[in-house]
Amino acid sequence: MTAFFMDQIIEFATSTPLISILSIAWVALVVLIIYSYVGAALSPIKELSTHDATLLMNKEDAVILDIRAPKEFKAGHILGSRQIKPEELKDGNFAKLEKSKDKPIIVVCAMGSTAKKTASQLLKAGFEKVSVLKGGMSAWQSASLPVSK
Repeated sequence: MTAFFMDQIIEFATSTPLISILSIAWVALVVLIIYSYVGAALSPIKELSTHDATLLMNKEDAVILDIRAPKEFKAGHILGSRQIKPEELKDGNFAKLEKSKDKPIIVVCAMGSTAKKTASQLLKAGFEKVSVLKGGMSAWQSASLPVSK
């Protein structure tokens, strides 16, 4: 019975090309969603919510590394955060953070999407406790958390 049902589905899908294309697109989306969840769970770089980030800052004296452009940093940044210049990022120059190698580091960008690359660079440079702020400064400001100018 199952083979008959599968044969009918295959016959229907091949007789209507639009359905085939939509089916393939749907399967691809499901695979991408599963991949993103599994990849995030297995990644050594954890994404922190604003709540988790503030706990880490208060309990473990985490270092906030802001990787946004200097103009954006001056417009408003997390209290006590350090800014790193794009040239230093490109070169992988994390000399400013050498004294903080044993502390947790939270990488912050504008929307939370570019911070993972910098976090990976930090891991390769020997920093062990690296995470990113999920949603970046946008999430921080949306949560009405304090910002320094």
